[in-house]
Amino acid sequence: MDDKSAVVLEAMKQAGKPVKAGDVAESTGLSKDEVGKIISALKKAGKVISPKNCFYAPAES
Repeated sequence: MDDKSAVVLEAMKQAGKPVKAGDVAESTGLSKDEVGKIISALKKAGKVISPKNCFYAPAES
């Protein structure tokens, strides 16, 4: 996992609830497009789940 992926995942954990990509972008300072790509990669890796449409949360580990 690269640094940006770790930052995005940590921001999701800090939120404590499912968040939108835009919320993560706002809290991390990354662009929304970049966050969207990182979330997609994390989802494929099984590190992020989508409990409802357009909302994302860290997968339970």
